[in-house]
Amino acid sequence: MHDMKKPTIFNYIFGAFRFGLYVIWSILSIIAGLFVPSYSTVGPKFLRFYMRGTAFLIGMKIRVHGKLSDARPLMIVGNHISIFEFVSFPIAFGTSFFSKKEAADWPFIGWLMKKFGVVFIDRNPATALAALSAVCDQMERATWPMTIYPEGTTTNGAYVKPFKSAMFNFLEREGRMCGATVQPVAMFYRNRDGTKISDVDMAEHYAWFTNAKQTEGPKASVERGLIAQMLHIFVLGGFTVEIHVLPPPPLAEFKDRKELADVLQKIISDEYMKLK
Repeated sequence: MHDMKKPTIFNYIFGAFRFGLYVIWSILSIIAGLFVPSYSTVGPKFLRFYMRGTAFLIGMKIRVHGKLSDARPLMIVGNHISIFEFVSFPIAFGTSFFSKKEAADWPFIGWLMKKFGVVFIDRNPATALAALSAVCDQMERATWPMTIYPEGTTTNGAYVKPFKSAMFNFLEREGRMCGATVQPVAMFYRNRDGTKISDVDMAEHYAWFTNAKQTEGPKASVERGLIAQMLHIFVLGGFTVEIHVLPPPPLAEFKDRKELADVLQKIISDEYMKLK
């Protein structure tokens, strides 16, 4: 572990240049996306291709320890530190994501997420039950892994928040769990040279979160917006994402989704706190 160095003027110039290339890369990818059918097997492959280019420009390295189950449908469950999980997980696993239902109606973004094979979940308890069957059907048809972050928000990287059991609602249908295999993974960040990042530096530079939602660890002196956070990482020159794949727990042993959420949180949190 070492202290962060203050960026130089050259870091800012080079970071801005690479961010400009990223904007161009994104525009070209959006144009290519016009020809990608929504919810097809091409979507996750297209997402992986786009994120590989993004990671290269950011300076992000990705290291995976362990192997995913070959079972399908497969749901990857991970902890959530920043926006960059949406870059690293598609590259590492060829995955797409679950997202809140409201995102499907976002101008342009909702359209792009459908191209990438994102499945939308209604998290409103009053209306969610009616949509669960449809989501379960989508899950069973997916030949690619799907990823969910049950903390429901990002953290400062000092801990793993409790998992929201409602995020697993769609697994329960007619007394079964959609026939899905659940694969927990513990994800953490390192400096590009592989050295550890302190909790203070993680909160200040790499994690992307809201101070008010943190119950442990340091707060950020500046809460950056999405674009500002991306620019900041471009200036820093990137980082390394370490992902440890953990054994799938047998779903048949859990009496309900709440027990499943608690057990998965403990598995991932214990591994995360041991390795980070």
